[in-house]
Amino acid sequence: MRKILALLAAAALMAFAAPAFAANPFMDVPMNHWAYDAIGQLAASGIVNGYPDGTYKGNQPMTRYEMATLVARGLAVVDMNKASKQDVEMLKKLVVEFKDELNALGVQVDRIDRRVTLLEENIGGWKIYGELRFDAKFGKNYQGTGGSTYVEGKNEFDLDRYRLFLKKQIDENTSFTTRIGRDENNTDRLAWELYYVETVLPWDVELTAGLFEFDWEDDAGLYDAYNDDAWIGDLTTKGFYAKKALGMADMILTVNRDDTEDGVDDSFIYGARFDFNLNETFRFALSGLATTYDNLDDSNWHVLYADFTVNVTPNIAFKGAYYTEKHDANTDARQATGEDAPDAWKAILDVKQEALGFTGLWVEYGKIGRGFEMNAHAYDYVGMSSLMDDTYGTRVLANRDYDETTILYVRASQKWNDTWGTFQRYFAADFARDGVDDTTNVTFGVEYRLSPAISFELTYDKVDWGQGGAMTDDDSLVRLRTLVTF
Repeated sequence: MRKILALLAAAALMAFAAPAFAANPFMDVPMNHWAYDAIGQLAASGIVNGYPDGTYKGNQPMTRYEMATLVARGLAVVDMNKASKQDVEMLKKLVVEFKDELNALGVQVDRIDRRVTLLEENIGGWKIYGELRFDAKFGKNYQGTGGSTYVEGKNEFDLDRYRLFLKKQIDENTSFTTRIGRDENNTDRLAWELYYVETVLPWDVELTAGLFEFDWEDDAGLYDAYNDDAWIGDLTTKGFYAKKALGMADMILTVNRDDTEDGVDDSFIYGARFDFNLNETFRFALSGLATTYDNLDDSNWHVLYADFTVNVTPNIAFKGAYYTEKHDANTDARQATGEDAPDAWKAILDVKQEALGFTGLWVEYGKIGRGFEMNAHAYDYVGMSSLMDDTYGTRVLANRDYDETTILYVRASQKWNDTWGTFQRYFAADFARDGVDDTTNVTFGVEYRLSPAISFELTYDKVDWGQGGAMTDDDSLVRLRTLVTF
């Protein structure tokens, strides 16, 4: 292999690494040589050093170790944002061809492989992906007290969700992400739901800035993510989110701002979380969130909670959380019933199908104290609760009218193969209030995966609303969901 041939490969490698050419420093390369500018660019980038006597010796054969050195230096300065598909393919071939020599030079080939993979996945630095969820619902009229009819969810075609993500890989440590979705105020329009930058600061602090989501309960596996939601988390907010790994613990601090259109409810949201991963068996965390209003001092809200996970086996886990809140609103009126400092707790048994063989199992039991304020979407995806105006979900959220609410949620799921699956759910809410009975929901579902990107879900729900609320009849719903990811 002659040096001039090696130059061709190295110059191609550098074609997208630097936009300008530099003067050629080698005395034996004449200015009218066709490779003069390319050799100068490689020298300016530190890829070609030449010999101690100031010559390039372009007609002298190059060893494999010298070529491997060119490849390693080229990879060190390559600009991933300007890499073409052809450039990436050439990088892969060069790394494979000179892998042994690169290893001998002390170059970590596995890291090079990872970087080439990053280049390949982010051609031009951009990734586009998305999700569409379309529901066809068939039910009967929902009769409420006084003859009211709740028809939402009756024979309805609903584009439940469509989201488009655009992600720009700025460099190895920094990325920009945005999400476009349905405008909550106008379903026929799109809205910028998220836009944020993720980067790494000195001392390996991971920083997120912009409009983003965070959900510590989801991170800890404290709810059945497909059919359930966080009790107090799952927040979308503008601000700063910093995470730092400290040995066995992760420390998270966040400062956020919520600006409303009329300015009345403008507020700051502060949060801190310390998550301790002691070993593969046990972890626990302490968290706090506080909302302070600019103009509504009596509406400030604070919550502290602790959560834990015990991995009994790799496929069986016991989890739990305890929450306590502090409300400034209507303190005098709430103190007598304890509503100014309500609490709640939950305990979870999470069993994977690998443990039982025939089914997976999720069992969740909890109690919600009077006045405890929950996420508006808590249990919103169970059965028909998201379809109705007056549901057990609404009763839980308006819990200051009930002394205590007891929740039992069970889901069994069976994956038969890569195409078919089934699941069953049972949900019950027991409201401690005279004249209001338990509300229960039973669900049966079948899942079919047509391809890795397209799946269908057919469910049947039966709901018993109990007595004493607006809903008095038993109701049922059939839903066909189409889910596309790309």
